[in-house]
Amino acid sequence: MSLADRLAQARRDKSITGPEDEAPSTGSRVFEPTEDPYRDLKLSVHQSLIDSLGPKLYDANMTQVELEQRVRSTLQEVLGETNTPLTVPERARVAQEIADDILGYGPIEPFLRDPDVTEIMVNGPSSIYIESSGRLHRVDASFTNEAHVRRTIDKIVTRIGRRVDEASPMVDARLPDGSRVNAVIPPLAVDGSLLTIRKFSADPYRVSDLVAFGTLTPAVAEFLSACVRGRLNILISGGTGAGKTTTLNVVSSFIPDNERIVTIEDAAELQLSQHHVLRLESRPSNIEGRGEVTIRDLVRNSLRMRPDRIVVGEVRDAAALDMLQAMNTGHDGSICTVHANSPRDALARIETMVLMAGVDLPMRAIREQVTSAMDLVIHQTRFKDGSRRITHISEVVGMEGEIITTEELFRFDFDMGYDDEGHSIGKLKSTGLRPHFEDKLSAEGVTLDNNLFAFENFAGG
Repeated sequence: MSLADRLAQARRDKSITGPEDEAPSTGSRVFEPTEDPYRDLKLSVHQSLIDSLGPKLYDANMTQVELEQRVRSTLQEVLGETNTPLTVPERARVAQEIADDILGYGPIEPFLRDPDVTEIMVNGPSSIYIESSGRLHRVDASFTNEAHVRRTIDKIVTRIGRRVDEASPMVDARLPDGSRVNAVIPPLAVDGSLLTIRKFSADPYRVSDLVAFGTLTPAVAEFLSACVRGRLNILISGGTGAGKTTTLNVVSSFIPDNERIVTIEDAAELQLSQHHVLRLESRPSNIEGRGEVTIRDLVRNSLRMRPDRIVVGEVRDAAALDMLQAMNTGHDGSICTVHANSPRDALARIETMVLMAGVDLPMRAIREQVTSAMDLVIHQTRFKDGSRRITHISEVVGMEGEIITTEELFRFDFDMGYDDEGHSIGKLKSTGLRPHFEDKLSAEGVTLDNNLFAFENFAGG
């Protein structure tokens, strides 16, 4: 049977129909599961396109623009040879989806291009969710089968030298634009491969954006800028999806441009604007179980790189001990993030992770290390309306007996409630307390405006 006959048969078998008066949408429509009527058509054209182009798809001398032009022109030729009657919207849809599959990441490519989509979640071949405006939606898109999902995952991870297979069924990776990728495949993923992509803006958010979003206030932005310029050690805490990395990026932007900054991450996401930035990324072990480079290894190595600042994307293991030692041995002004539910929990997690290093230290000694190293804890929360807000800014004051003492300098007023649409109308307010580290800031030539700490009434009294 010829290609044209196969396509015609596919059309008859699947009863292909399409809208006559509008192009196919790539928006975020809520999805009602239906079988893709273009499945066999796309498979046939896709295979013919591969046969036509062959090794040209992997020609290292061809630029991305040249490759796209070659694929799209060949795609139109192959579609033209089918002699299968397709409406203009049908042809546009099939051509776009096949081009996305070859040049990009298949059915999720439209959502990667959509600036309003912040997260993409693939829960198997036929179930794709996105996050937009802080809300989850199931969308009208699907992969052909499990093999199609696996090919897409492999395309993502191999570009940065990572691998995923039955022996290593979990992987963290990133896209060229810095978006964070996590993939889990069978046998760990029981119902099919899982893919989660946390997108990052090509134009990173600035402090003015976070003020506009309500994440912080202008007064708090001025305060944090002073703290960074004054070389305080800062810990940013929060739950998953609370916006810690975005806040870390903005807080790091306050670092003076004449300083040497070393960033350390699992997957390189930070987008600092300073000129003297050295980006380090951890590496998993290879197929023989060798070659792993951990965050802890990178923190240790960074101390030999003459850093003015060390910025760690996330501390989640024994690297906490090396980070504390760096902060306590002259590397002031370092910034890192940690998963936690409150500022107090963040400090407790640091203690626990230090114990993971296997050192035989009494708990009081560990807490003294934490107290000596950390100056400020910024805690961020994701609200039920999808917004991300800084809810606590606490100073690490010292020790009282065996307990680390902290003081809240700014606290979110939850008691202000919500508006009719469910959006929080609360704001971050000063508690009226002045920080004890003002002398440290003064030694760096940084002064704080007295008006920053004027007490603001809280709705709950």
